[in-house]
Amino acid sequence: METVIPLRLSVLGHPQRLAVFRLLMRRYPDRVPAGEIAAALDVKASTLSSYLSALMQAGLVTQTRDGTWLQYQADMGGVQETLNALVLDCCRGRPELCLSFSPSLETKAPQMADPKYNVLFLCTGNSARSIFAETILRAEGGDRFNVYSAGTRPSSDLNPFAVEVLRAKGHDVTPLRAKNVNEFIGDSAPKFDFVFTVCDRAANEECPAWEGQPISGHWGMPDPVKAEGSDAQKSLAFQQAYGLLRNRIRAFAALPLAELDRVSLQHAVDTIARDH
Repeated sequence: METVIPLRLSVLGHPQRLAVFRLLMRRYPDRVPAGEIAAALDVKASTLSSYLSALMQAGLVTQTRDGTWLQYQADMGGVQETLNALVLDCCRGRPELCLSFSPSLETKAPQMADPKYNVLFLCTGNSARSIFAETILRAEGGDRFNVYSAGTRPSSDLNPFAVEVLRAKGHDVTPLRAKNVNEFIGDSAPKFDFVFTVCDRAANEECPAWEGQPISGHWGMPDPVKAEGSDAQKSLAFQQAYGLLRNRIRAFAALPLAELDRVSLQHAVDTIARDH
């Protein structure tokens, strides 16, 4: 411990290695192929290999092999160990000192900005998956949630296949529109309790530093907009995306949110991504 913590801090002191680590943290619990990391951060494969090697040697990232592909995941054991060392050791055994400067380290459940939980779903285009998620949680969650969706690079129109699926499921599509994430940044924006990314591309991008440090989750899934074939085959891809999101959102809406602390909430959100 005497040497590993300084090593980890040194490794993360390199801006590009830190960028790799932050991407993997945003994508957790996903295992991300090296090629996808390189493309997202615009770095050469050989350069990325050296960054990942340093992060693995420091115990911050793990590597697994899937056939011929190497995949990488944040090592949450190493991350927790590092945070514990900083809070419990550097604060001289008085973690409340650190908490007074960094409220985001508190383990209590997020404080609601109003009587409802504010939830934001993000993807790239805000034309299908995040629109599905917004609509489903609004229907499944009743009056417990204020639900929003946005895109990092939103389309001007909703995907017609997505709209048709929502109509077929009995949802009112009248109020739905594609929105830019910038609408939800600033003093007048809602203070979010939960922020979910539902596509890998959006999760790979640097997201805003949301005020209040909401619980975040990555619920990545295939993009139905990219489905090829006949209209029936494309429609099936949208039906499958809707079904997957409905299962995850039902599991989320069933959580006893007010009874769980921050750590338990984060674990529950990650488990939903893995098991549904």
